[in-house]
Amino acid sequence: MRTIGGVQNVDRFRDWQNRLVSYLHKAHRKQFAYGKNDCALFAADCVFAMTGEDFAQGYRGKYTTRAEGIKALKANGFRSHVDVAADTLDEVSPSLARAGDVAVLEGEVLGIVQGANIYVLADTGLKVVSLASAERAFRV
Repeated sequence: MRTIGGVQNVDRFRDWQNRLVSYLHKAHRKQFAYGKNDCALFAADCVFAMTGEDFAQGYRGKYTTRAEGIKALKANGFRSHVDVAADTLDEVSPSLARAGDVAVLEGEVLGIVQGANIYVLADTGLKVVSLASAERAFRV
């Protein structure tokens, strides 16, 4: 783990690309479920695959609705799951986002950058959207 500008960042495994692709193949078949497989946990799982660090450890299985998830975040001093990403990772311009970085869409949807695209979790599995639609990005 390294600290940059007061923010703790993690180092990626040497084979992070293979680990991420492997996780994305698994995630492709999973359906959306709050507390088990939502956009925040999807992004955290991708970061875990690349680094071995689990930023969502304290939240997994502790909520089953969006409202319960926000309540759990607020109990820890966060307004949203995007705030957890901002507290944990360095923010970069979306135009500088690289493969494996976390992107934010529509103010609250977290996804993982892959080239000119972002993988995001939809109701029926993974969806690909353009990186141009990212509003924020965080370096992993």
